[in-house]
Amino acid sequence: VGREVKVVEKNLGHLAFIAGVIVAIIAGIASDVLQPEVVPLVLVILGLIVGFMNVTAKETVAFLVAAIALMLANVADVTVIPWVGLYLQNIISNIGTFVAPAAIVVAIKTVKRLAEE
Repeated sequence: VGREVKVVEKNLGHLAFIAGVIVAIIAGIASDVLQPEVVPLVLVILGLIVGFMNVTAKETVAFLVAAIALMLANVADVTVIPWVGLYLQNIISNIGTFVAPAAIVVAIKTVKRLAEE
């Protein structure tokens, strides 16, 4: 039973990751037709699910480095790119909103694990 629960958790975390990326992209492209307060809430919830269920101890360092890179990409001014810059900026911002809560959860889990050693 314990192994089955782990598989379900891993699958749920994987689906939350895919959903978060899809929501970030769609919301970045269609930002003018979506309610601005709903998208960040959905992205944060999906990010929390990913942080709790999808990142193993072995993947922690790689995940946190990738999360830092994605969040730092948010400071780049891609709006200067003609025709697509605004959409890219919205997508990158949404990905940061999605990844930040996952990174916080993974970082806290890592600190807890280190304190227990």
